[in-house]
Amino acid sequence: MLSGVFAAGGFLDPEHLIDTVGLIGIFCVIFAESGLLIGFFLPGDSLLFTAGFLASAPSSVDESLHLPLGFLLVGCFVAAVAGDQVGYLFGRRVGPALFKRPNSRFFKQENVDKAAGFFEKYGAKTIVLARFVPIVRTFAPIVAGVSRMKYRTFVTFNIVGGLLWAVGVTMLGYFLGQVEVIEKNIELAAIVVVGISVIPIALELLKARREKSSAALDVAHDLLDPDIDDMAREALEPDGQLD
Repeated sequence: MLSGVFAAGGFLDPEHLIDTVGLIGIFCVIFAESGLLIGFFLPGDSLLFTAGFLASAPSSVDESLHLPLGFLLVGCFVAAVAGDQVGYLFGRRVGPALFKRPNSRFFKQENVDKAAGFFEKYGAKTIVLARFVPIVRTFAPIVAGVSRMKYRTFVTFNIVGGLLWAVGVTMLGYFLGQVEVIEKNIELAAIVVVGISVIPIALELLKARREKSSAALDVAHDLLDPDIDDMAREALEPDGQLD
């Protein structure tokens, strides 16, 4: 059931991963996708949601797949934060040479460029926002290291992002797993997860568009009437009052 929603099958199917490698395997996947170059293809979002879903002990799933919620939340949070930390340190060590690295089977320059584009647009908030964007979340901490972001700033945003993503998505799966209609229609839950995941990005894009529109209006105003300020000053009497 879950495999039909989240993956086409094989070892990347979240339910298959959990059944095969258990909790430790979940933590390793979250760690790898959060900051290792080879982890960009791993199913982080769907794995967290599925793990949370299984932690709710749904009757439609075998009891052997039910997971302890507390241990799951702590482990996923620590793995997510630790993964980003490793990515950041790797980026600081490699430096700008990363942008000149040739493409390979597990490395695509365009993925680094995507993360760099996020930094240009959102700055330090990228560390939080990128958590909800596949591939970008893997390369964001690395690019942060390359750009020498202040370590304290990075750690702060890393902890916030790790909490919102690892704990938030897992808890979403947990609560939805207790809703009968969701338990029996996991496809609906998947749609909800995708929708909620893109909300932070949508809000930032809307904010950026509004700021851009406001700046454009200011420029247009100046271009259409560049001397308006001078005219206003000339209309003032020496005592600062209008005629």
